[in-house]
Amino acid sequence: MFPRYRLVGYAGLTGASTLGRLGTGDLEQRVKEMEKRGKPYAYGREVLPVLEVITTIVQPRPGRDGKYRFRISDAQIEIYHRAARAHKALLLLNIQPGRARFIDEAKAYEKWLKEPDVGLALDPEWAMGPGERPGTVFGHTTGAALNDVASYLSDLTREHQLPEKVLVYHQLTPRIVRSEAALKDHKGVALVKSVDGIGVRAAKEATYRRVIKTLPPHVHAGFKLFYDEDRESGPLMTPKEVMALKPRPEYVLYE
Repeated sequence: MFPRYRLVGYAGLTGASTLGRLGTGDLEQRVKEMEKRGKPYAYGREVLPVLEVITTIVQPRPGRDGKYRFRISDAQIEIYHRAARAHKALLLLNIQPGRARFIDEAKAYEKWLKEPDVGLALDPEWAMGPGERPGTVFGHTTGAALNDVASYLSDLTREHQLPEKVLVYHQLTPRIVRSEAALKDHKGVALVKSVDGIGVRAAKEATYRRVIKTLPPHVHAGFKLFYDEDRESGPLMTPKEVMALKPRPEYVLYE
């Protein structure tokens, strides 16, 4: 995956515009827009489009199993998978786990993860502990929990002779991922840490510097831009500004 490609994608879910750019309007139009958006990020690499679809969605109520999360249907995932494959893009299944474990949610999508062009994105901001409710506190996870998922993906690639899988984990503040060093390098898995700071350019750059300090040497850097929240106080960062970050992001996501 790296260093051949730079990943550039849109996040979201069709019909849920508040969850990201991918959920606004016609899916085919969004994918074409995303491909155009990615071109300025090449910087000597091939640009690989990414559809990061929120498949496990955190919920304000516990639900029947008390996990505070909802999974979209296989039929919905199939729509995105067809679109990704038609555009030679990568599909990432984004998990907002609530009180569920990341590893259990990942295994629930094994049917899809056996496909060569499907990976995972984990959102620990929405990983709740016992007694915690989504929306009342920031969630968190550990390097060990991330490592469990990476190990599982590595086993899948070996058992089913699959190409390298991408595993992204999103991080807004340093405390959201604790004991990050427990996340080890795994054969067949490309690890990416996406820094998800919100606001004007200076604020986002400061968050990037702060959160990227703990980047393990075998993990690649990522950066998220928010169409709505970032533009409330100023213009969206340009590709040139994003590519000036150190280390230079290898995954750029628009939400």
